[in-house]
Amino acid sequence: MTPLIFAFKLLIAVPVALVLALTAIWYIWESGNTVLYDSFAQKMFSGLENYGLLAIPLFMLTGEMMNEGGMTRRLINAARVFVGGFRGGLAYINLLANMFMAAIIGSATAQIAVMARAMTPEMEKEGYDTGFAAATTAAGGLLAPVIPPSMMFVIYGVLAQVPIGDMFLAGILPGLMLAVAFGAVIFCIGLATSFPKGTWFTKREAFQALIYCLPAALIPLAIIGGILFGIATPTESAAIASLIAFLIGWLIYGELKPRALFAMFQRTAVNASMIIFMIAAANVFGWVIIYEALPQKLAALITSITSDPFLFLLIVNLILLFVGMLIDGIAAVILISPILLPIATNDYDISPYQFGVVMCLNLVLGLLTPPVGVGLYIASSMSGVTPGRILKSLWPFLLAVTVILLLLSRFPWLSTALI
Repeated sequence: MTPLIFAFKLLIAVPVALVLALTAIWYIWESGNTVLYDSFAQKMFSGLENYGLLAIPLFMLTGEMMNEGGMTRRLINAARVFVGGFRGGLAYINLLANMFMAAIIGSATAQIAVMARAMTPEMEKEGYDTGFAAATTAAGGLLAPVIPPSMMFVIYGVLAQVPIGDMFLAGILPGLMLAVAFGAVIFCIGLATSFPKGTWFTKREAFQALIYCLPAALIPLAIIGGILFGIATPTESAAIASLIAFLIGWLIYGELKPRALFAMFQRTAVNASMIIFMIAAANVFGWVIIYEALPQKLAALITSITSDPFLFLLIVNLILLFVGMLIDGIAAVILISPILLPIATNDYDISPYQFGVVMCLNLVLGLLTPPVGVGLYIASSMSGVTPGRILKSLWPFLLAVTVILLLLSRFPWLSTALI
């Protein structure tokens, strides 16, 4: 009965956090183990007793301050210096700017919203097809969950009990591969359709763009450098980055006013609390998983089909693709990790880092695929282009992601080489 209750709540669009908590309550009542009600609140709270979770609101706050402080615009200008003069230069600028933003924001939905508002109108002005412009921006958002820092990696690291810093390192090479694949897609589309020719900055303009961008570039350097060199934990790096973003936006660029801080804190608190509550609810949902022995039952089923780790990951990819189409990526990570991760590590000896990278990249595809496709609708509302038109131009990027997913599933070292 419990699985039916769980599925029914998902189908009627009950928020995932409530689905997890209410399913746990129903299971306790149905199983007759009502003594668990006494420790229900404690179990929820214990799910939040992890220092790494502090990184979530801090990275969100950093992104808020960057947008408010004018740093996004300066990063886009810096990208123009390197690729702006090529034919189709603005498409490459879009991709490069998304890479910069992915190293700061860490949230695909936030990145798509910011970049769609900034880049799609610019590409339209220069003569690009509006569907392609919005699709390129939406695809660039897929870099956020892979290039560190990543909100999904923080949550997965907490659930998998692996160092978040190492999880960030695992995402660097796959993130670069994905960016190169997207660059190849843009190049191939450019051969088939004549892109507008870009214009190079003059030496003076290029110098100014790079100088103005240098303070903003301190933020990703502080985050990634602090973790790489062991100077700070991911949480400490997030705190340092938010402080740097505030000081740069206020004292150097002069666009971030202290009076705007309360509104930013409020938005950050609201957005972070939704994720934190999901993690707390997932902790009590763990009772259902433990008492029903779901990982063991699923492991017995899958191992009867194949003993090959690569084939196992292909099966998991198909499952995750379906789940990602229906459920938000972060919610899916919270829901799926406790069930599939023990099977991957115990029965197939798959590295938790490889599994985490494959899972997070796969689940974020659901942001851009119907029927839910939150990222698709965000890109549509921000750019004024219909979702159908975006999807028509988006399929080559989705194909590129599929190829990268297959490579990451086949070759574990692509995820573990830097750890």
